[in-house]
Amino acid sequence: MTDVNDCTHDCSTCSANCSSRENNKPQFQPANEFSHIKHVIGVVSGKGGVGKSIVTSMLAVTMQRRDYKCAIMDADITGPSIPKAFGTTGTIYASGDNMVPLKTKTGIKMISVNPLLSSDDSPVVWRGPVIAGTVSQFWTGVLWEDVDYMFIDCPPGTGDVPLTIFQSIKLDGIIIVTTPQDLVSMIVGKAINMANMMNIPILGFVENMSYIKCPDCGKEIEIFGKSKADQIVSEYGIKLLGRIPVDPKLSALVDNGIIELMENDYVDNAADIIEKL
Repeated sequence: MTDVNDCTHDCSTCSANCSSRENNKPQFQPANEFSHIKHVIGVVSGKGGVGKSIVTSMLAVTMQRRDYKCAIMDADITGPSIPKAFGTTGTIYASGDNMVPLKTKTGIKMISVNPLLSSDDSPVVWRGPVIAGTVSQFWTGVLWEDVDYMFIDCPPGTGDVPLTIFQSIKLDGIIIVTTPQDLVSMIVGKAINMANMMNIPILGFVENMSYIKCPDCGKEIEIFGKSKADQIVSEYGIKLLGRIPVDPKLSALVDNGIIELMENDYVDNAADIIEKL
């Protein structure tokens, strides 16, 4: 808990409920004036390495196939991987005071820090306020135009950048990504509690790397331990939207930048929930 003597009076980077916060309400920023974004979905996780970016990519691909105009904001500034999954190259250029997003092969609009760097392996050695400011710029300074569903690939954890997203962008809901390991299942509670604290609707969660299917007999083998999905549903009362197996074919599509060629229904239930918003 933040001590009153430590207060910086900068509520944009603090989640404490105190008298310094005006009405304890977020100050949502409007999108770019030339943009009309109908729905915004955050994809979050309590820790890194659970497959948040691949779930974001699959959701965008699935909704695009349903004839919606989709976009992805890669807000994981220090670990951007969305352009790699789609094989998207090119330079983000300016139109007046605004940035023009890249487009994938099927027309999904995308903004990420990687196209703004000198090379893909250039590190982003920035402090928290600069990273948070970049995410805000991705929202207000990008010429998104008409978008039915925007998916925000949030950075892991509950720090400055997720807080900035929750407080400055009006989200229709979030989807939490987890894996079967005990440690991850414990940490997912932090993401759930943060969302509840910020009054962000939780649409449900997806368990990634849930199992691997034996190519010979078809048996599902839980290589990372027994699924914790039922436990999370029981403890937190949120919906299980899907269990994604360890799928070498899917991994190969991502590695080769052709995620848009995926042939599976792993996130169809999540897409159904999103479509009903």
